[in-house]
Amino acid sequence: MSTLPTFILVHGAFANSFSFAPLQAELGLLGHRSVAVDLPGHGFEATYPAAYQAPQDLGALASEPGSIKGVTLADNAARVIEALERAKRNGPTVLVGHSRGGATITAVGNQRPDLVDRIVYVSAWCPVDLTVGDYYAEPEMADVDPAAFAPAAAGNPAELGLIRTNFRTSDPGVLAAFRHAFAADLTDDEFRTFLNTFQPDESLDAGTTADRAQAATWGRIPRTYVRLAADTSLPPAVQDRMIREADALTPDNPFDVRTLDGSHLRWLVHPKPAAELLADLAAG
Repeated sequence: MSTLPTFILVHGAFANSFSFAPLQAELGLLGHRSVAVDLPGHGFEATYPAAYQAPQDLGALASEPGSIKGVTLADNAARVIEALERAKRNGPTVLVGHSRGGATITAVGNQRPDLVDRIVYVSAWCPVDLTVGDYYAEPEMADVDPAAFAPAAAGNPAELGLIRTNFRTSDPGVLAAFRHAFAADLTDDEFRTFLNTFQPDESLDAGTTADRAQAATWGRIPRTYVRLAADTSLPPAVQDRMIREADALTPDNPFDVRTLDGSHLRWLVHPKPAAELLADLAAG
């Protein structure tokens, strides 16, 4: 059994395991194992409706069914737990979540702290005092305007049973909003390339009050929060608030806080600093 950990990587909303490929290459070159998990309905399980292809049929896109309908946070946690159970046979594990993936890794930590040697949030949701949805009404999120993406929304989430976003839109205003939120410090080509890795559908369930971090289980796991200093999707102010709330929940096991420069997506497009940071955590 190896003493080096396996990194289990959990993606955010509309993303998939593909976005971790550059980071995994860097980790591999540093001698580390990693597994990027596709949550249910993601990766090759995703639905790309025919109406999403060019030329797009926006009317049909608003009504075509998607495989992610009905997927819950509990389903996401079960998928990650399955990967952790297999990885744990080979040695320690480090569970890493990005963005909405933070809600999933929190749920995993609540259920199976025995499988996780360290839990790492990279500008990820760590719901403690509030649910993920409730944080959007807080002052720290005041500069985040979900309405800017509204023209890219396709269909009624209540009717579709999922959230559908047209990332292949040509609307310059929406593209500018996406870039501001996720990738202001990437080149035009890098931004468009990453946008084309997103899938159109995401599940509705981001967790309830019952899915917030629990001191008795999640709170036992050594934890790190990697702040992204120029993130305008999950601003540093709300990242810092969740760190403070978690530390108040379990003051004897506070976050180890690190900071990387860059936007919400830069660490994945230019992953060398992030890989070195994770390798340092493994060595410690």
